[in-house]
Formats: sequence, C-alpha cells, structure tokens
Amino acid sequence: MIFIVAGGFASSQILLSQFVGQRKRTSTKLMPYECGKDPVGSARERFSVKFYLIAMIFILFDVEVIFLVPWAVVFRRLSAPEYGLSNVVFFEMIIFIALLAAGLIYVIKKGAFDWTENARREAEAEARLLDATERQRAKKKAA
Repeated sequence: MIFIVAGGFASSQILLSQFVGQRKRTSTKLMPYECGKDPVGSARERFSVKFYLIAMIFILFDVEVIFLVPWAVVFRRLSAPEYGLSNVVFFEMIIFIALLAAGLIYVIKKGAFDWTENARREAEAEARLLDATERQRAKKKAA
C-alpha cells in the first residue's frame, strides 16, 4: 500500500511540474551538465589526474568513517569490566586514526588540496597539452 502511495505521489509531482512549470528552452538549459565542468570539446578528452586523486582521497576517508562509526557504537560494551578491553580497543583506534592522519598530512604536503590560481593554471596547461596531442593523433589518423 505504501509503495502505491509513494508511486502515486511521485507520478503526480512529475505530471504537475509538466503542466505548471515554465518552458523556456535556452541553449544553456538544454546543454548537458556534469560535475561542474562545461561539456566543451570531445567526450573522449582526458581529465586531470587531480580529479582522480581527490576521488581516491575521498574513498580513503570514507573508509575511515565506515570503520570509525561501528567502533564508536561498540566501544562502551567492549570497555565494560567483563571484557576488560578498554585500553586495547582505545589504542587500536588511536593507531588507526594516527595512520590516517599521517596519510592526510602526506597528501597535504604533496599539494593535492592546492586549488590556488597557480594550480588552476597548471591544470589548464595540462589540459591544453593533452588536447593538442589528441588533435595531432586525429590528424595522423585522418591522413
């Protein structure tokens, strides 16, 4: 019953927006949009390594939360006198957080989070270089 109500509500909202919504079709609204990057050029263009690096760092710290939350939930039970593991469990998590903090410090020192104008210029220069090499490959294939 709840699925029928939820489906009916979703369908009614979509239909209502079609009937009541504005229909100004501009080139900007019709243009595809993804990840804050304007879709200019070939769909096969290469992205800067920085995008992938930030994604990997996000996954690293997401895994940290995946391990930290269950530990926080069971910490009180494990530190009870019948288990006697309060110091062991606590210091295991301190070591885990210290290793992740060391990784974060390493990443900051390497400049992965550097979004200054200089880093932006370097990324744009890298993109222009990749674009130029791709155009040269396309010319060689055409010839």
